[in-house]
Amino acid sequence: MTSSIQLKDGIANTVANDQSQGMIIKIVGAVAVAHLLNDLIQAVLPAIYPMLKANFSLSFAEVGLISFVYQITGSLLQPWIGLYTDKHPKPYLLPLGMVVTFCGIILLAFSPSFAVLLCASALIGVGSATFHPEASRVARMASGGRFGTAQSTFQVGGNTGTAIGPLLAALLIVPFGQHAVAGLVIFALLAIWVLFGVSRWTVNHAKSQVVTRATQAHTKLHGRKLIIALGTISVLMFAKFTYIASISNYFTFYLIQKFHISIQTAQLHLFAFLAAVAVGTFAGGPIGDKIGRKAVIWVSFVGMAPFALMMPYANLFWTTVFSIIAGLVLSSAFAAMVVYAQEAVPGRVGMIAGLMFGLMFGVSGIAAAGLGHLADINGIEWVFGLCSLLPLLGFATALLPNTKVK
Repeated sequence: MTSSIQLKDGIANTVANDQSQGMIIKIVGAVAVAHLLNDLIQAVLPAIYPMLKANFSLSFAEVGLISFVYQITGSLLQPWIGLYTDKHPKPYLLPLGMVVTFCGIILLAFSPSFAVLLCASALIGVGSATFHPEASRVARMASGGRFGTAQSTFQVGGNTGTAIGPLLAALLIVPFGQHAVAGLVIFALLAIWVLFGVSRWTVNHAKSQVVTRATQAHTKLHGRKLIIALGTISVLMFAKFTYIASISNYFTFYLIQKFHISIQTAQLHLFAFLAAVAVGTFAGGPIGDKIGRKAVIWVSFVGMAPFALMMPYANLFWTTVFSIIAGLVLSSAFAAMVVYAQEAVPGRVGMIAGLMFGLMFGVSGIAAAGLGHLADINGIEWVFGLCSLLPLLGFATALLPNTKVK
């Protein structure tokens, strides 16, 4: 019990000590690499939806249900895992979560039915739920006070993995069939090895701290302002991740239907969008450290709105160009929103990270299922026209209370 309390105190106070030491690049880089591997595995699932749809004769609604199960599992678990680990740090949850993902990969590769596909999807969701809150906490611990930069570096690892996933699926999985998914265990094993090292650093680093709770930050927002801030962030997260879900899950179907291109070619266009998301995510964190979180959020939504609105009416070339610009600009907001919320509720890094990633998963899952249902009724092109309006919700940024950036 005593060692558990010491570990908790060390982790809770590490950020203040590291501010004088500078960012620990090796650790931030390690969690970013692990995030890349984790999200690469996740991204293969929607990338092979056309193959699964054909193999199991699925409707768009059933395709959306696969995403819903995966996303909602992560959504429900992540806040509770973050809250629990704020009080009882469990660094070794990181490699253990990846073991669950490993099991999900095997089940996905050899699924004989739609029901088993849903079980595999749920296991991958559980693995992600155990990864994100604790990994985000480690990135903040090693940030040296550069919270936005550390968060964006961590997040860009995930976005890079998300971008690589469809490319990997197009080149190495779709041509060889569903069983080729089993090859992803190589990435899971590598991630387990990296995360085991990160977990050891977390335990040793926390135990080495000699600090007091007097160094902790005080809450910057209280009462009504805090409610408005978190409510507004939730609206912005809804807009951002519903739009991202429409592209991630259905962009390939949209391109195939509207422009009559192959699955592999459509996945390359999806890769271009997701690569732009990765670049934008990386840029957003350092910019937020310099000019403020709210300014980055403003630019990310208002800046991409014109391109999102034009995309449903463009030809293939301009659809790709507009999607890249939209992904680049919109993605810059996520690190800013996470750090803004963590600064509003300091001392609850894991809980806030869990809530933010949980909200991301929940919105993405519900959106995937809902948009799939709408696509069955009204057509995929109608759905993309509807989603082009989502960035206009970014004007809600005006409601965010100002916070002072260190």
